[in-house]
Amino acid sequence: MKRSMLRAGAIILTGGLLVAGSAFAAGTATSPGTMKMSATKINGEVYVKASSLTSTLGGTGAYDASTKTYAYTPPADVPSVVSKVSPSVVGIIGKPADGGDQRYVLAHGTGVIMKADGWILTNAHVVKDLTNITVVTADGKQYSGKRSNVDEVSDLALVKINATKLPVAKFAASPLQAKVGETVIAIGTPVSFSLRNTATTGVLSGMNRSVSSYYRLLQTDAAINPGNSGGPLVNMKGEVIGINSMKFVDEGIDNMGFSIPVDTVSYVTGHFFKYGYVKRSSLGIGLEESYAAIVGLPTDDGLTVTSVKSDSAKKLGIQVGDVLYSVAGHQISSIVEVNELLKSYLPGQQVEVTMMMDGDLVTRKLTLTTA
Repeated sequence: MKRSMLRAGAIILTGGLLVAGSAFAAGTATSPGTMKMSATKINGEVYVKASSLTSTLGGTGAYDASTKTYAYTPPADVPSVVSKVSPSVVGIIGKPADGGDQRYVLAHGTGVIMKADGWILTNAHVVKDLTNITVVTADGKQYSGKRSNVDEVSDLALVKINATKLPVAKFAASPLQAKVGETVIAIGTPVSFSLRNTATTGVLSGMNRSVSSYYRLLQTDAAINPGNSGGPLVNMKGEVIGINSMKFVDEGIDNMGFSIPVDTVSYVTGHFFKYGYVKRSSLGIGLEESYAAIVGLPTDDGLTVTSVKSDSAKKLGIQVGDVLYSVAGHQISSIVEVNELLKSYLPGQQVEVTMMMDGDLVTRKLTLTTA
């Protein structure tokens, strides 16, 4: 069955018609709905350890010595997380470059307020061909937007609006600490611009996915529809862990959406604000994955060199047919793994590579070039 990837944003409107629970922490379950916690019985009273309470049920607690009371705050629920994050989510709408002179041909997506002085994070595919950009905040205010930085490789972009004191989204720390199965929430503008700040829930279905992408992605079963692109994927702490970008679409496929993880967001936006663009590095060689890697089988196969582009690679004597096994001491078997490792380097820096060259396994220092 043929399947395809659909960018989950920038849907087109023509004449107004479309054409285009909280997760508990670990504990010991004795029966459904019952959790076992450490406790002590004194004079007929059962005392549960505060640390056991929070580790089993989640949430936080604090003891007040002056009043001899313990204040327990349960884990956040979905409504409270949505209420917390929604003010930092915006709708983005404009006229596609190929829209001609038709007044009502519009495209829209979603964005996240990254800085209080008007910096909006979204997907590159949402705004790269958009003109007359308008940003609408959760409180209904409307701003003219200017496309500032676009990186199509990562599918991330920045839009600037003339505003101050905007509510900024809280982004999770990088590297991302998340667990498959934890509850996540997607917030965005699906299908119609009138449906701004729609929330859907699901779980984090998988991590480190390589799906028609340059970098790894997060997978979720939270509903992501056209127009959700650029919107946040949020954990139950109210932190943005990813930017929704694409989904699988086909008959028989349900709820397979993908988000750009905060690690890549941090890398790309850091370059945006420091250099104005992403100073992406490259090994200077063309690479091909093994059959096992392409189909997703576990493999230790290296990457075969298909072309030699940089002067540094040529000086090392790298030739077509050589095999790359590790970069910076990390074994690799996919091109995405190489791309992830090179986030830590800039063009002109050196990195150790281990390769099979002329039948010998050798380690060399390779000067990186601009991708």
